[in-house]
Amino acid sequence: MTTLYGLKNCDTCKKAMKAMDAAGTAYTFVDIRAEADLATKAPLWLKAVGAKALVNTRSTTWRGLDEAQRARVETDAAALLAENPTLVKRPVIEHAGEVRVGWTAVSQAGLV
Repeated sequence: MTTLYGLKNCDTCKKAMKAMDAAGTAYTFVDIRAEADLATKAPLWLKAVGAKALVNTRSTTWRGLDEAQRARVETDAAALLAENPTLVKRPVIEHAGEVRVGWTAVSQAGLV
C-alpha cells in the first residue's frame, strides 16, 4: 500500500495525487497537519532520508523561525517537525517499505 502525506492545498501534493490517479496507483492520502502522527513518523522518515531531504528550508514556516529554532534541525529535528508540520517537505510517500520525499523523477519511479 502507498501512503501519501501532504497538505490538500499544496500544489506539489495535488500534482502527485493527479499523476497517481491517472496512472491508476492506489494510495491513501494523510493530511500532515490534521491526521499524521508526526511524533511517530518524523523519526522514521528522518532515519530513512535525513533532515536535509525532509526539512523544507524554503518554506514560510522556516523563514518565521528564529535562529535557535532553526538550529534544532541539527539536534532535535523530529520534535521540530512534530511542532511545525508545515516544515515537512511534501509530499512524503511511503511505498514498498521506502520513504520518498518530494515529487521528482526518483520519487515517481514505480508510482506513475
